[in-house]
Amino acid sequence: MKDIYFNSSMPRACSTLLQNIFNQNPFFYATPTDGALELLAGAREKFTNSSEFKAAVDQDLALQSWRSFCRGGLNEYVNTLTDKPNIVLKSRGWKGNVKWLENILGSKPKIFCMVRDLKCIAASFEKLHRKNPDKTSQWLIESEVRGTTVFKRADMYMKNMPVNISLDRIQELIEMGLDGSVMFIRAEDLTSRPREIMDEVYKVLDLETYIHNFDNIEQTTKENDVIHALDNDLHTIRKKVEPLVNDSEEILGEAACNFIDTEYAWYQRYFGYINTN
Repeated sequence: MKDIYFNSSMPRACSTLLQNIFNQNPFFYATPTDGALELLAGAREKFTNSSEFKAAVDQDLALQSWRSFCRGGLNEYVNTLTDKPNIVLKSRGWKGNVKWLENILGSKPKIFCMVRDLKCIAASFEKLHRKNPDKTSQWLIESEVRGTTVFKRADMYMKNMPVNISLDRIQELIEMGLDGSVMFIRAEDLTSRPREIMDEVYKVLDLETYIHNFDNIEQTTKENDVIHALDNDLHTIRKKVEPLVNDSEEILGEAACNFIDTEYAWYQRYFGYINTN
């Protein structure tokens, strides 16, 4: 039996960096964006709606057998991916399924969620938008006068996939009192204090710490980013872990930055990006 952990992070928040740091540890295998959750969700849809399960006389037995099916399937899935004893599956959806995941595993899941100042997340998307002027941008719809200014695009980045669903999942965790089930890691902290943060990660996992080389992080996870219609360089990391630069006001402008801080004050305050007073 492998120990399965979950990376379920905000977009543009260094989740790929975390996976590649894990992969320096010879006892870990950390995936690129992974589809295990989609397979389990498909099984859940069939269990919920198929007449065969609805007709079962012993519904409790049907439920327990289905959970065993999911647990066994997940275990065999990770056994096929790697022979290493620890695996970190990466998908933004895990944090939205904490209680369900607990039912499948039979224990509380250990989930990591990388977060980042929302202004910087919006600025990162804006940089991607500007990087490809020769291609049609999903953030610029002139016929509807949408995304025609930096301010409008900043608003769109927050209110559309993949940021909006990640925000909703985090807000749901907080409102339901489940935020303690997730280890939130600020991207700013991981990149400025990587050794300290990784020591905390291993402590959460009840494992001995590992001495990482933060000056030479090998890119071990590969993804085909063309499907995102933005750029084929979305998940490339730098070899050396260095503090993130906050250039959000330079990229977005003061008005857009103030709007994000105000509109999403619950997130910005919770993670310490604006004053709590």
